[in-house]
Amino acid sequence: MANLKEVRIRINSVNSTRQITSAMKMVAASKLRRAQNAIQNMRPYAQKLQSIMQNLTADLDGSDEGKFGADRGDHKVLIITITSNRGLCGAFNANVVKSAVNLINHKYSEQMNKGNVSLMCLGKKGADGLISAGYKPLEINAEIFDHLSFENTVPIAEELMQNFVDKKFDKIILIYNQFKNAAVQLLQEEQFLPIVENDNEEDKDESIANYIFEPNKEDILEALVPKAIKVQLYKALLDSFASEHGARMTAMHQATENADEMLKDLKQTYNKVRQASITNEILEIVGGAEALNN
Repeated sequence: MANLKEVRIRINSVNSTRQITSAMKMVAASKLRRAQNAIQNMRPYAQKLQSIMQNLTADLDGSDEGKFGADRGDHKVLIITITSNRGLCGAFNANVVKSAVNLINHKYSEQMNKGNVSLMCLGKKGADGLISAGYKPLEINAEIFDHLSFENTVPIAEELMQNFVDKKFDKIILIYNQFKNAAVQLLQEEQFLPIVENDNEEDKDESIANYIFEPNKEDILEALVPKAIKVQLYKALLDSFASEHGARMTAMHQATENADEMLKDLKQTYNKVRQASITNEILEIVGGAEALNN
């Protein structure tokens, strides 16, 4: 059985860890509220804009904006992982990396063997995970989450759009965590480009029938399509940002509870050791007194 000094050292160590995890949980909860409000306010607008863009993709053939919906197969693929810059958020980052590796090794294994699969990492942890798995990302952007805004997202989206138009990539895939609530994040593999048409013909016909264009259809689409693509990327970043804080808050909550359980067990152990120590001292005193009497 451990001595009293060893148990006290362990209790102090677990106490210090508990204070850290508890503080990180409160910080994550505070950041989560702001990030959650941001994605909840953005999501209805982004989804409606995305729906309109998908429904009108068929009408863009031959125009410059129609190039974003051109289906050229999947000969050259770009996979974009959206993760965090910091850890201590459970399996949040590992799930994204695992999904990307699984996509490379199974769905796009033939393209990978030909050197036609590229990786772009938005977030440091995704890059670290892929590099550890033996892959070399084409580009790593760890600064985007330092000042996450639509304005800072636009240059990235424009670069991706231009690369797609220039046929550098035939398909661009986003892998990220979609925010549902503080405890649940849904892993998404979403096609960023080319634009995916709405498969629901009933919704498609209804949406198109209700459109009134002013001043004219061409001008509206010229502004709508690029903006919708940029908003799609920004929404994915907001989703991931909120999911990160939710995952970290949950992980730190569980770590704090585990520390509480460890402290409870350690204090019981400490009391048992202390009681045994006192009992031994009493026995030694009694034994010494008996020896003197004899």
